[in-house]
Amino acid sequence: MSATAASIDIESAVLEACRRAKVASRALATATRSTKDAALHAMADALVEHSARIVSANAEDVERGRENDMTPGLLDRLALTDERICGIAEALRFLAALPDPVGEVKRGSTLPNGMRLIQKATPMGVVGMIYEARPNVTVDAAGLALKSGNAAVLRGGSAAARSNEVIVDVLQGALQQVGLPRDAVQSIDAYGREGARVLMNARGLVDVLVPRGGRSLIQAVVRDSTVPAIETGEGNCHVYLDSSAPVARSVEIVVNSKTHRVGVCNAAETLLVHRDAAERVLPSVLAALHEEGVTLHADAAASALAPQGVPTVPATDEDWATEYLSLDIAVRVVDDLDEAIAHVQRYSTGHTEAIVTEDIGAAERFVSQLDTAAIMVNASTRFTDGAQFGLGAEIGISTQKLHARGPMGLAELTTTTWIAYGDGHIRA
Repeated sequence: MSATAASIDIESAVLEACRRAKVASRALATATRSTKDAALHAMADALVEHSARIVSANAEDVERGRENDMTPGLLDRLALTDERICGIAEALRFLAALPDPVGEVKRGSTLPNGMRLIQKATPMGVVGMIYEARPNVTVDAAGLALKSGNAAVLRGGSAAARSNEVIVDVLQGALQQVGLPRDAVQSIDAYGREGARVLMNARGLVDVLVPRGGRSLIQAVVRDSTVPAIETGEGNCHVYLDSSAPVARSVEIVVNSKTHRVGVCNAAETLLVHRDAAERVLPSVLAALHEEGVTLHADAAASALAPQGVPTVPATDEDWATEYLSLDIAVRVVDDLDEAIAHVQRYSTGHTEAIVTEDIGAAERFVSQLDTAAIMVNASTRFTDGAQFGLGAEIGISTQKLHARGPMGLAELTTTTWIAYGDGHIRA
C-alpha cells in the first residue's frame, strides 16, 4: 500500500470513529442520571476486576519507556499498579455521586412581553483528547465525558498504547453492560500521529479538543487544530516565601510542592525567597530539598546560604523558564514582594503559584496582582487538581481564559442552550 493510500485509510478510519462518537453522543445527551451513574459504577467495577490484565499491559509500556530512556517523572506518570487502579476506580464512583451538570439552569427571567427565558447546561457533544503517557487520563476523560453527556475520542500516544488499548476495551464492555453504546468511548491510538492530525481537523464531528502533555504537544494542538481547543497544562509553578514565612511550614510546603510527584504539571519548579527571610528560612529548605535528592539551581544569594554539604548549581535565565518535571528546582532570593511578583509575571505559564506568609496584606497583594489559573496561600501547589478540588477528576487544567480555567471537571464539559417559552409571540 502506498503512503498516500495509507494516509487516506487512516483519515477514513478516524473520521468514521468520530462519526460513531457523534451518534453515541446523542444517546448520552438524553441518558438519565441513573443510567450514567450505573455506567460509572460498572466501569469502576470492571477496572478492578480486570486489574491484573491492565497492569500486565502497562508493564509492557513501562519496559518500553525504560528502553527509550523515558525520564523518571514520565515513567511515574505512565506506571499503573493495583493500588493506582483502585484509586482510579474510586474517582469514577466519586463522579457518580456528584450532581448531574446537564440540565442545570444557569439563569432565567421573564421579559416585559411575557416571554420566559432560561439558560441551561447542555453537553458539548464529542470531546476529543490528545495526551501523553498518562493511562489514568483515559479513565478520567471517559468518566467525565460520560457524566456530562458527551462521547470521548481519545489519542493517548504510543508510550501508553498497550495500557490504553486494554483500558478502553474494559470501559466499552462496561458501557454495553448498562445499555449504552460502546462508541461513547473510543481510542484512535492505533492510527498514530496521522490519526491525531485527522482528529485535530475533524471540525463538525468533534466539538472540543483538549490537549494534555508537554509544551510541544499542547502548542501543536492549539496552533494546528481547526477543532476548538482548550489550552492546558504546562506548569512553571512558583513557591514564594515571604518575609514572615515560618521555617517549618516553608519546609513542608516547598518539599511537598516539589517532590510529592515530580512529573506533574502542578509540581513547583521555582522557589523565590524574600531577602529578609532568606537567612532564617532558606538553609533549612535547601537542606530538606537536598535530602530528597533535588538538584538546586540557585542564584548567588541563595547558593551562599546553602548549608555545608548541600551543593548548588549556578542558575541561568533558562532555569527560571524551565518546567523540569524532574528532581530539579530553581532558587532565587528577591528583594521584596514586588520583585517576587514581577518574576512570576515574567516566567509563569499561568498554572499555579503559591505564597507562604503570615501577612494577610502580602497574601492579598500576591493574589490580586497575579493572573493565573490557581493561587495557593499557605498550601502546596500540588492541590491544583480536579479530585483535590472536589470535582471528582479532571480532563485537564486549563491555563487559558475562555470558557474554562483551572481544573476542568463536569461543569467545564458542558455548554449552554437558551430556551424561550412564548405564547404566540412574534417580533414587531
